[in-house]
Amino acid sequence: MTDIHASKILILDFGSQFSQLIARRVREIGVYSELHAHDMTEAEIHAFQPAGIILSGGPETVTVEGTPRVSPLVFELGVPVLGICYGMQAMTSHFGGKVEASELREFGYAELHHYNDCRLFEGLDDHDGRHRLDVWMSHGDKVTVAAEGFRCVAETETCPIAAIEHREKPWYGVQFHPEVTHTKQGTELLKRFVREICGCEGLWTTGNIVEDMVRRIREQVGEDEVLLGLSGGVDSSVVAALLNRAIGDKLTCVFVDHGLLRKNEGNQVMATFAQHMGIRVIRVDAEDVFLGKLKGESDPERKRKIIGNTFIEVFDQESARLNNIKWLAQGTIYPDVIESAGTKNGKAHLIKSHHNVGGLPEDMKMKLVEPLRELFKDEVRRIGVELGLPREMVYRHPFPGPGLGVRILGEIKKEYADILREADHIFIEELHKADWYHKVSQAFVVFLPVKSVGVTGDGRRYEWVVSLRAVETIDFMTARWAHLPYELLERVSNRIINEISGISRVAYDVSSKPPATIEWE
Repeated sequence: MTDIHASKILILDFGSQFSQLIARRVREIGVYSELHAHDMTEAEIHAFQPAGIILSGGPETVTVEGTPRVSPLVFELGVPVLGICYGMQAMTSHFGGKVEASELREFGYAELHHYNDCRLFEGLDDHDGRHRLDVWMSHGDKVTVAAEGFRCVAETETCPIAAIEHREKPWYGVQFHPEVTHTKQGTELLKRFVREICGCEGLWTTGNIVEDMVRRIREQVGEDEVLLGLSGGVDSSVVAALLNRAIGDKLTCVFVDHGLLRKNEGNQVMATFAQHMGIRVIRVDAEDVFLGKLKGESDPERKRKIIGNTFIEVFDQESARLNNIKWLAQGTIYPDVIESAGTKNGKAHLIKSHHNVGGLPEDMKMKLVEPLRELFKDEVRRIGVELGLPREMVYRHPFPGPGLGVRILGEIKKEYADILREADHIFIEELHKADWYHKVSQAFVVFLPVKSVGVTGDGRRYEWVVSLRAVETIDFMTARWAHLPYELLERVSNRIINEISGISRVAYDVSSKPPATIEWE
């Protein structure tokens, strides 16, 4: 049996917006990695047994007291270390080098000249053998004097020490960000560090991950029965397929239809899992229950909590009718784990409640099984395809747990949900036809509880307004509104107004994140 965690990379997070991206890039190279806070204890670092360590970037400065520093243990373990941006500066400061604030803050493209005798850069080139790379910078400080034992191995026009290496130890630092796509050879540089310098094998593959997860599920639950709340979203769908392969008819799914799903989604869920895969799925039609409890409520946070609490109540009622269930499965994924850890440590601020509905009661008798908790979203999708789920299901855009409940501004009514469902269906259908669906990261329609005058034929009408929303993003932490072709927007608008009774006007949201959020509520 292949041990896919045999060689692994530890990433210590100093607060960079790209930290999760480093972990994803390392995994794409075929090596397991985990992201932990920079103040991870020495006992935890020892227990992790990393084959190599990467120090992330961060927004702080090492030029003042009280900002994050590197644990001395990192350099005592005898494993290779790579510092990125702040990580390089923290490494330099740790060994007595000099870091100063730059007169010119450097953000964006830079051309890097590297010394080809450095193992990290050897053979990498974007400019016809001139040892030059196109890289992406994002820093205000820079190393001005390398620490004793280190040498400069790369420079840019404004940054004379843009990369360093230790003369004897496998310790490296780069001022640029190899994890972002703007650094053309960034993945190759990380591969050089992880596979060649750290000596990690490429065991983190989709096939190996599925095999490992099936084995671990069987070891964890044995012959017990497992219950899963199936939402139809990517995460719960992949968990259902994975559990089905691991334990077969020991799995029971409860699908709570809260009446806030996309068009035909409930029937599609039942067709995929109950009919085609033979999984036992109990469908609960709870639209009236949810809409009844939401009546008169317009506050976004309270709406979310009502939907979440009602989901738990309905799910608990159904699960109470089942006997001998000892395990509850959840679609928790690795970013959820990271986010929860950050919030517990007081390192994250609440912007709004997480879109995943539900929560776990403290007196829950069932034990928890979370087979996806080590995986990023892109890994979950690849595993879904490996398990035989329809590609169009696995690669759908994200859909919030409260469903259309966060896309209907103000009070939620059945009339609004029905109108929104039809409009959203038209938008997504036209994106597919125009080959734009997979070019954007997320697209949907928002219902606005305001009316606008329109003209239909010879008559005037006073009907509702909807807004289209489409964004492009890598990590969903920041996003740019998608520059869809005018012809496509016109076609969508015409169809929505002409085909749906009750809509007189269609707008397009051109807000990026930040300052706006992706969802409207």
